[in-house]
Amino acid sequence: MDGLPDPFGPEGFDATQFFAQHGLDLSQVLGIFNAAGPVNWEVARQVAESICLTNQDGEGALDDPDVDSARAERLATIVQAAQTNVAATTGLAESAALEVQCVNRRGWTVVTLDGLKPVLEALASRMASPFGAGTQPFGMQLDDPSAIDDDPDMLAGIMSALAPVLFGVQAGSLSGLLAHHALGQYDLPLPLAAPPKLAFVVANIEQFARDWDLEFDDLAFALASREVVHAAQRSVPWVRERLVRLATEYVSGYELRPDVLEDQFSETFSAFDDIEPESLIAKLQAGEMPAIDIDATELLAHLRTPAQEPILAELQRFGAVLGGYADAVIDMLGTRVGPGGSRIEEALRRHRVECGAATEFVDLMLGLKIDRTYYDKGRAFCQGVIDRAGIDGLNRVWERESMLPTENELDAPGLWLARIELDLDD
Repeated sequence: MDGLPDPFGPEGFDATQFFAQHGLDLSQVLGIFNAAGPVNWEVARQVAESICLTNQDGEGALDDPDVDSARAERLATIVQAAQTNVAATTGLAESAALEVQCVNRRGWTVVTLDGLKPVLEALASRMASPFGAGTQPFGMQLDDPSAIDDDPDMLAGIMSALAPVLFGVQAGSLSGLLAHHALGQYDLPLPLAAPPKLAFVVANIEQFARDWDLEFDDLAFALASREVVHAAQRSVPWVRERLVRLATEYVSGYELRPDVLEDQFSETFSAFDDIEPESLIAKLQAGEMPAIDIDATELLAHLRTPAQEPILAELQRFGAVLGGYADAVIDMLGTRVGPGGSRIEEALRRHRVECGAATEFVDLMLGLKIDRTYYDKGRAFCQGVIDRAGIDGLNRVWERESMLPTENELDAPGLWLARIELDLDD
């Protein structure tokens, strides 16, 4: 993905150039400023579609046809077999009843943007607050250029109106970039609020099979087995709600310190200061604006606060349990994941690690960057419980939130089993 445009990178974001590069008319984008909410989801949709249709070298368009019906039917049959297999092994009946979708990259961005709405809107609301709230719609503010001179808060109003578009660009860019990488819906522990579904990006799976010289059916079965486990976990309402709640609390913990904002936005405000009010109005109405030089990754790093640390620890521990459970179940399935299963699992593990810039950014932004040692802890914990109490004993972790292991119990599965047995006696 190195050649694709990265609005999260150190070069900052030039809105006019970005929209033009992706065949989007900024003047039309500015015409939909009246969209309610902290994120302009129409902009997000357009940007996601444009980026997921751009070749990874950044040159030319990428073919993204609808999924071939025969291929979709074949994949659906494989997924159904994996669902039956996982349900029989784990006892999680939900895994056999999950909706299956075979999508292209554009379809994946739609599903993902919809699921991420609550968390991304919480982040956008937090990050946009210094620009003011409750301003009138952008188009109304541009009616009278002299209003800038009369209203000292006019620039803040313009930035407030621009913010939903900028966050729409970031949301769409994130989804579009990840669509080049995604094989299924749960490659990342994304805090998706929507009911779980199995969304497989057929073109990416086919390319991955070619890159690793794997049989498509074998890869699809192994991938489906892991995706089914993760989706079954998220079929437990409190699991999904906890992921969204923790991620929302985490992004709401960013502190908008004036010194950092001034440093990050100084060149942007200077660009606006150098333009006469009438000229600024004309440029914005014509679909032009000064380059906004913001390194979002650096900005997030400077805005983190100590209050986020315990939330991050909770996210990491929870992610360790979710990932460890999936690893333990795949180990239980053993040869039933198909021939060459160990080689396929190694390929899928490397795929999760080598995600690229977009994944690195979302990990940092949402607090999802989980150290490898945590994954190892989660796997060891789940395997330790299975060794002592079988999969039925481990499945008790899904009964309610209080059943999650504490930090100490994650290192000592026997302590966790002792606690839940006391809980059962009560």
